[in-house]
Amino acid sequence: MTSETVCAGAAGTWLLGDLPVNRIGFGAMRLTGSAAFHQGIPRDRSQVIGVLRRAVELGVNHVDTAAFYFSRLRSANELINSALAPYPDDLVIATKVGPARDASGEWVAPARPDQLRGQVEENLRQLGRDHLDVVNLRLMGQDSISEHFGALADLRDAGLIRHLGLSNARPAHLAQARTIAPVVCVQNRYGIDARAGEEMLQACAAHDIAFVPFFSIAGEGREAGAVRAEHEQIRTVARAHGVSPSQVRLAWTLRRGKHVLAIPGTGNPDHLVDNLAAGTLQLTAEDLGLLDSIDGTAP
Repeated sequence: MTSETVCAGAAGTWLLGDLPVNRIGFGAMRLTGSAAFHQGIPRDRSQVIGVLRRAVELGVNHVDTAAFYFSRLRSANELINSALAPYPDDLVIATKVGPARDASGEWVAPARPDQLRGQVEENLRQLGRDHLDVVNLRLMGQDSISEHFGALADLRDAGLIRHLGLSNARPAHLAQARTIAPVVCVQNRYGIDARAGEEMLQACAAHDIAFVPFFSIAGEGREAGAVRAEHEQIRTVARAHGVSPSQVRLAWTLRRGKHVLAIPGTGNPDHLVDNLAAGTLQLTAEDLGLLDSIDGTAP
């Protein structure tokens, strides 16, 4: 399959509030380096900008990012701004706020509710926008989120944010948030070998809320750049279809419900095409039975 025949819309569309998006989007976490939340090896700037532009050419209209996606030399938001502004009318950019730094510079503590406006404004400046399409409140272990989500709801009412979502959340958090303002998406860890989030996936389905898994390709233990052997079941299905294991992982994820959106990220143009091609991969009942046999009890 060539890049000319690949389209991000092959897997269908979903609504983030009133914003239609193709179900395969693009995650910006790895644009800045080789590992998420780490000072990874910086990627080539011109190549990354080319990948972002090519993604949009191939139909990607949902980009996930955050101001805290940066490395020593790269900022994901700045790269997106440089590559895509002026932004296409149908491009939906989702970002996250919530983590705060400690004295050593690590993102280990939740920001106070009164600090969230500054984080929203930081994303606005970096992206060159006058409003943010979707802002996810990225939780960091707190039980109650009412004050934090209420602060974002106030910014939504002020016109700085169009829609709100949650990240790294539990069903109880979703229930809290929905009493304050509409929730259009939940972004949690989920994949073939990390299915602890099944309850949230089902809760989102019940309310027509988009469920947006992260680390669907990385899998258990790979999010920090670790190299681990792929599951034999995934390799077997990949060989049967003549595709990559990444495509199998993404296709399985998309089969979990029409409300499930994928946001694979890469700085490699070949990997971009490979990821988008997952939207056309038709897994058989036998394939799904084999893949579902993988232990999905990752913490």
